[in-house]
Amino acid sequence: MPFQPGRRLPGERASKIGHLEVLDNPLVQTLCRQLKDRQVDSVTSAALWDPLAISGGPLSIVFSVDGSYQIIQNEMPPYCARAFIKTALLRLDQYALQHIDRETPHPFALRDMLKDSAMHHATVFPLRHVEVAGKTLYDAIREIIFTSLKDDVLLESQPYETLKWIVYHKWNPAAQRGLPEFECPHCRWSRATLPYDADTGACAECGKTMLLTDMLGFHQEMAEDSAPDTVASSYMAIHETLMLFTGIRYFWEGNRQILANCLFIKDGPLSIRAQYSKLVGPIRQFIEHANAAGSPVYIIGQEKSGTFFDHLTLIRDHAPSPACFIPDDAYIKQQIQNRPNQGAPYGLDTNYGAKVFLKLNPYHSMVINVPTGTHRPNPTAADLIGFDRILATLPTILSNRYEGALMPVEMANGVASLSTYPSARILRMFAERP
Repeated sequence: MPFQPGRRLPGERASKIGHLEVLDNPLVQTLCRQLKDRQVDSVTSAALWDPLAISGGPLSIVFSVDGSYQIIQNEMPPYCARAFIKTALLRLDQYALQHIDRETPHPFALRDMLKDSAMHHATVFPLRHVEVAGKTLYDAIREIIFTSLKDDVLLESQPYETLKWIVYHKWNPAAQRGLPEFECPHCRWSRATLPYDADTGACAECGKTMLLTDMLGFHQEMAEDSAPDTVASSYMAIHETLMLFTGIRYFWEGNRQILANCLFIKDGPLSIRAQYSKLVGPIRQFIEHANAAGSPVYIIGQEKSGTFFDHLTLIRDHAPSPACFIPDDAYIKQQIQNRPNQGAPYGLDTNYGAKVFLKLNPYHSMVINVPTGTHRPNPTAADLIGFDRILATLPTILSNRYEGALMPVEMANGVASLSTYPSARILRMFAERP
């Protein structure tokens, strides 16, 4: 680990001749002669894929959600840090998409399409060396999370209502259940809950006020006067999910006929990690409930990076098109995660969508997630809810600007993304103003 630059002196640089001893080492030379790059077996990789017969009618309305965050940190001690977070929900219809050039869309055409179709949310968290009058940073972030969801004027608090709709199982009026137990943010060791439809409550042990958003578990990542950057990324991921299900809730409660013609796309996997995975159970139960009631919800997540996307680049070249490959639990563990085939099934507690490798044509291949309702470690195409309608829709929303791109995801990213330049620089100036 090199010495870092300071106020007076530069940082330490790595040695420019340190490799010489490594190259001269006899053991290294012997081992390198034994190590050979393994080539992907074209026959084996082609056998993984199942040809597809795309049929059925495409879905006419597409919703896409994306998010972004920027950590703004002062360049001088004490390195005060704030996190700016933005999420966006975009609504598009097939008629509008048909009039957009897939390779070079006109900026004015995109502007006109997005004018009345995009909704966004923004907030800011203090992370390190920032004071909030009368509060610890720990309590300040808890309250900011609650306020950001509950009192969002632009979105009329709809994501907060969606959170309650999910965790209180409001999609099934017969349930009428309280929250599952969670860690009290004050005394830390006691288990707490809230009654049905409550926004706040008191811990039975310490008597202090708890917020509905405490059940998500953000406080488990934080110290009294600092918070890691992952609080921002976790909030972004949670809010993306709530934005997506806000659209679903709106039509579920208002017009299920329209819901039957909607595709909901999330940028990223259909999963929620760590303590936040408490949302996964009720989301799966709702998807299963909707499917059993004859009102399936069409949802996908698209992965544009990560281990599954990297694996796609290894196996796609020899696949027929259109074709799909749905890996089972053993394949994921051994071939993608590179670990023993032991322990709990992959995604048991965190995923509400199965992984699907998809090749639509020689130029468009992608990794998508499709819900199965109840978790299935070894899913088949028959387990993927609405897979036939989803397959019929994807060819109509392809973009030719990027590898495996979907136009709604691309456009949602344009609304939600915070660039390193100039966004980060402008946000820094905004944060540092007196």
